[in-house]
Amino acid sequence: MGRVAIAVAAVAALLVAGGVTYAVSSGDGKKSSPTAGASGDDPKPSGSPTASGGQDAAEDLNAQRRAGEARVLFVTKNDADVPGDGAWAQGPWVVGDTVVKAMYREVTGYSVTDGAKKWTVKLDSDICMAAPQHSPDGKIVIGVLDGHSSKSDCSVLRMIDAKTGTAGWRTAVPKPKGMTALSDLVLALSGNTVTAVGTDTSFGYSVTDGRQLFGKSSSGCVPFAFAGGSRLIAAADCPTAADEVVRQEIQGIDPVTGRPAWRYALDADWKVDKVFSVAPLAFFAHKEDMAGEVVDRKVLVLTDAGRLRSQIVFGKDEFEPRCGSGTILLRGEIQGWCAGAAADGAAVYLATKGSANEVVTFDLDTGRATGRSSPGDERSITPLTAEDGTVVHHIGPSIYAGGAVSTVAPAGGERKVLLKLPKTDAEGFSEARAVFADGRLFLLVPLIRALDDTAEQKTNTMMAFGK
Repeated sequence: MGRVAIAVAAVAALLVAGGVTYAVSSGDGKKSSPTAGASGDDPKPSGSPTASGGQDAAEDLNAQRRAGEARVLFVTKNDADVPGDGAWAQGPWVVGDTVVKAMYREVTGYSVTDGAKKWTVKLDSDICMAAPQHSPDGKIVIGVLDGHSSKSDCSVLRMIDAKTGTAGWRTAVPKPKGMTALSDLVLALSGNTVTAVGTDTSFGYSVTDGRQLFGKSSSGCVPFAFAGGSRLIAAADCPTAADEVVRQEIQGIDPVTGRPAWRYALDADWKVDKVFSVAPLAFFAHKEDMAGEVVDRKVLVLTDAGRLRSQIVFGKDEFEPRCGSGTILLRGEIQGWCAGAAADGAAVYLATKGSANEVVTFDLDTGRATGRSSPGDERSITPLTAEDGTVVHHIGPSIYAGGAVSTVAPAGGERKVLLKLPKTDAEGFSEARAVFADGRLFLLVPLIRALDDTAEQKTNTMMAFGK
């Protein structure tokens, strides 16, 4: 299938018999000037030859491995002194031979093969947000607090080159006029553009040098969220004559100018929910009543020109994508790390809710169900992504064996196992976020928290499987 990179969140899957689990989970338009590095930051990579806990822990876990099962490549442990209430981790991003994690006040790159720490970039304030994607040349963009008090905002963007482990530009996102605080930013990256949205705030910046490319629209439908990847998509609020009527639209955005190349208006009182694919464009939408309660849900599929291609009405099945950054739910986060839904040029693949479930395949042009896939044996199955007419999914384990990462064609047929996962006794991966890339599965614990410093240093943070 070539290179497949999958970012996943909140797919509960048993790793170990006995219950250890992992989850495969303002605007005034003025230009702001980016600056290089800041005092307190270390723009040069620093590292150590091995990751804490890495290969020794992996060898212990591999002692339980059966023939044909994937190897545990490494397990890393926390080496940061995080605050008492813990710290959220962002990532993982896989860039070439490096897997990257961002947490608290540092961004770290590890070898994909053995977990050896390759570089660390120290920051002078807390990491609070990140774009799930990286640029084609391996750059990531994170958000950091603008200070060290309880009133500090997540309003400063930092670029890190994951290939070299160096810190690049930083720029502060302008706060809305007349407001004393700015909500946490939500970031999305497409090509060489990273977008940042917050309360009454919407901007696009160059990933290369941090220049502001565009700002919030002054009239018409105003974007409140972006989805990134191979295309840049916006969800926008539109003005209405009656306040009680909600109108939203989805837009295809030129990543250089920020202008809509096309617009698709949703029906009245329908809202954009989660965008799980940008090529083809497929997203969940829901309708609310006067009290704000969800009364209906469906999936909309649009053409490349922004016209309605099909609608998927759920019927008796229940579908719900699991998307988000792993922190609090933010209005502008319509993408984040998603699992449970995927789309390619042939079909949409949606997982039904439940621990022993199915994946239903829908035709892109008609919206009709064309097939169902079940792993059997009371296992769970979750589509992760789709590429070249083949859906890649995670199969949950049974009480007798571990799970797997596998593929199956839309029309069904024999399943191809990419990784047969072993059972392990690795602790702490109950809500891990995952990326599958180049035949390896990387699990990242999104929240590091412990009762004391000693326990904190023993906390597992990342784990990798491979052949």
